Amino acid sequence: MSKASRRQVLKYAVGCVGFLLEGRGGPALSFTGEPATDRGFEVRLSTVSAHTCRLSILPIEEGRATGIPWNGVLLQKSWGAPVAKLAMNFKAQTIRCGSLSIAASSGPLLFAFRKADGRRIQELTIDNTAGTFSFDSGDSPLLGLGEGGPQFDRRGSTDGMLSGQRGYELATHGARVPIPWIISTDGWALFVNQPSGTFDFTGPYSRFRAIDGKLFPLDLFIVAAESPAGFLSEYARLTGLPEMLPRWALGYQQSHRTLASREEILEIAKTFREKKLPCDALIYLGTGFCPSGWNTANGSFAWNDHVFPDPQEILDRFHSEHFHVVLHSVILTDKLHGTVKDACQLARFDEQEVACYWDAHRKDFSLGVDGWWPDEGDSLDVASTVARHRMYWEGPQMDRPNLRPYALHRNGFAGMQRYASILWSGDVDSRWETLKTHVPIAINTALTGIPYWGTDIGGFVPTSELTAELYLRWFQFGAFNPLFRSHGRTWKLRLPWGWNTGDPGPVEIRGYADGGTPDASQLHNPQVEIICKKYLELRYRLLPYLYSLVHESTKTGMPPLRSLWLHYPEDPKAAARGDEFLWGPSLLVAPVVEKGATSRNVYLPHGTWFDFWTGEAVEGGGEVTRKVDLETTPLYVRAGSILPLGPVKQYAEEKVDEPLFLSIYPGADASFLLYDDDGVSFNFRQGEWMGLQINWEDARRALRLQLARGSRMVGAGKLRIMATLHNTLRPITFDGSPVELKL
Repeated sequence: MSKASRRQVLKYAVGCVGFLLEGRGGPALSFTGEPATDRGFEVRLSTVSAHTCRLSILPIEEGRATGIPWNGVLLQKSWGAPVAKLAMNFKAQTIRCGSLSIAASSGPLLFAFRKADGRRIQELTIDNTAGTFSFDSGDSPLLGLGEGGPQFDRRGSTDGMLSGQRGYELATHGARVPIPWIISTDGWALFVNQPSGTFDFTGPYSRFRAIDGKLFPLDLFIVAAESPAGFLSEYARLTGLPEMLPRWALGYQQSHRTLASREEILEIAKTFREKKLPCDALIYLGTGFCPSGWNTANGSFAWNDHVFPDPQEILDRFHSEHFHVVLHSVILTDKLHGTVKDACQLARFDEQEVACYWDAHRKDFSLGVDGWWPDEGDSLDVASTVARHRMYWEGPQMDRPNLRPYALHRNGFAGMQRYASILWSGDVDSRWETLKTHVPIAINTALTGIPYWGTDIGGFVPTSELTAELYLRWFQFGAFNPLFRSHGRTWKLRLPWGWNTGDPGPVEIRGYADGGTPDASQLHNPQVEIICKKYLELRYRLLPYLYSLVHESTKTGMPPLRSLWLHYPEDPKAAARGDEFLWGPSLLVAPVVEKGATSRNVYLPHGTWFDFWTGEAVEGGGEVTRKVDLETTPLYVRAGSILPLGPVKQYAEEKVDEPLFLSIYPGADASFLLYDDDGVSFNFRQGEWMGLQINWEDARRALRLQLARGSRMVGAGKLRIMATLHNTLRPITFDGSPVELKL
C-alpha cells in the first residue's frame, strides 16, 4: 500500500471531525490535548478580522505558554482573545476564525484554511524538529517580500532575507529590505511576524526555515481578502497605515556629493531657478562618504566650515528661494532602544538610547534643517530598525509639533510606513540591467506596504554603461517613483544640465566597479536638460493627482505605484507583468529600459486606453507596440478616468495664477477624489482639508463636482478649473457648492 499523502491525511481528518465546530461562534474555546510540559507547545488561533487569522505556536516554559517577543512591527499586540487554544497532540478538528474555517490536526501538525464557500486558501505543515513550515506555492505569481531579492514573481527562488546591502545582487537589485509578507495573485497572503528565516519557493510547496533552526515561538497571519485592495488593507491592519508626507517631498530632489566651496553650493541652487528647472529639495552627503561633505566627519553633526562657514545664513537663503535642505546622517551603533520621549542622561550618554541619539540632531535642526537622510543600518536588528524609523518621525515633532517630518532611509522593515519613511534602493550600479530590474522592484516594494520609494537616478556607482541615454531613461522612470531624486558618484552628471558642461564632477574613488567617467564626447549634450525639464514639468503638473494618491494611501494602504494586478485581478497576463505599472488607478507607465530602443511592447489590460502624448485611443486586451524616441516613455490613460493636472511650478507650494485642468477620458463612468490641504502641517487632522469629489457620467457626458463629506474649501476659497474632453474646454469656478456641467 502506498504511503498516504499529506492532503489525503488532512482530508480524512477533516471528514471525521470537521462537523464539530463548523459555523459556531461565541467566546474563545480551549481544546486540551497532551498535558503541558516544558517540552510542549500551545497553538493559538485568533481572529484579526473577517479575512485574517493569526496562528501562534508558543513553547511551554515552567508550565506556561511563552509570549510573542515584541519588536514594534505590529500595530498592536493583540486582536482579542484566541478563538481556540490547542495543546500538543490535540484531536483533529475544524475551527472557525473570522470567515475562514481551519482544519487542524497534530500528527503531523497541519492547518488547512478554507473560505466560507469551501474553497481551500492555503495549507500549512509545521515541523518544529526541522525548524520549518511549508505551504502550497500554487501556480500564480508570488509577489511582495519587500525591496530587492530575485524578481518579479518570487516562485523558483530562495531568499535568505538578509537586510541591507549584504543581500542579493546589490549592483543590479539594490539593497534588501526583507519583509516577510508574501501575496499570491490566486487569493491568499501570508505574513511571518516571528521568527526570522529563509524562504524557499523552488518547489510546489514553499518552505520557510527559521534562521537558527528554532521555529517556536511562531507567529503567522493568513489573509484571504476578497480583492487585491483588501490584501493591502489587511496588511495595514497588521502593521499600520502610512502617514502623510509634506507635499515638497513629492517634488524633485537634488542630491550633492563632494562640495568644492560655499559659492558652488549657492550657484547650483541659483541655476535651478534661473533655468526654471523645478526643484524642492537640496540634499547634502556627509564627509567620510565623500571627501568634502556637509559635516566634518562620518557621523558628525558639526558643519564643514570650508563649504558651510555660515550654515544659518545659507539655510535662510535657501528657504527664501523655496528650497528645503536635507542632511545625511549615519548611525554608529548596531542597537537602538527606547523613544525620543525618554530622558537622555548626559552624564551617561548612550548612543544606543534613541533619546540621546536624537539629541545629537537637534542643534542643527534648530537652524532650519528640513529633513534627514539616515544612511547605513545594515547591522540593526528588527526592533532597532523600527525604533530608528520611529525616532526620525517623532524626534522632529518635539521641536516642530505641527510640521510633517521628512526622512529618507536605506534600511527598513514592516511598520516603517507608520512613520512616513521614504526608502531608496541603495548603492546600485549604473547599468541597463539595474534600471530594468528596478521596475519590478518598485512594484514589489509597493505591494509590501512601503508607498514612498525611489532609487538613485542614473545609478550610484558609475560604470562604462553610464551614458546620457541611460541617465535620461532612468530620469523618466524616476519621474513616476514617489521619491524623485538624482544621486550618485560623478555627481554633477546627476544635475539636469550636467551633461552639457564637460564636468562630470570629482572622481572620488578610482577602480570602483569598471570605471564610469563617460567619454568627453558625451558631456556636451544639450538635449539632456531639455528632456529632463519636460519630465520635471510633467511631474509637477501631476502633483495634484499624486498628492491625492498619497492621501488615499494613508486611508487604505493602496500605494501610488501599483501592480496591474491591483486593478485587473481577473487578467492573469496583467498580474504577471512586472515591467510596467499603474500610477494610481488611471495612468499606465511602461518605462523604456533597453539601450537604443526605438519601440516598446506594452501590455494593455482589457478596455480602451488613450495614449497620453497623442490622445490616440487604443483597444486593450493584449500587447501593443509603441514607437519611442529618446524623450518618450509610453504612458496610457484608462478610459473612464479623470486626470487632474495642475500648472507648471518651480516648487510644490508655488502659487501660480492658472487653473487646474480636469482631463476627462471617456468610455466609462469615472470618479476621483481630489485631495488638498496646506501641504506641510497636521491641520488636516482637525478638518482643514478639501476633498473635491469629481464624478463623470459617461452616457450623459455630465461632470459633477462637490465637496467630500467632512471637508471644506481651503486657500482662496474658490478653485478655478478647466474641464477638458477631447478638444472641448469648459471653465468652472468651484466655491464649495455642487456643480454639474455637460461636455
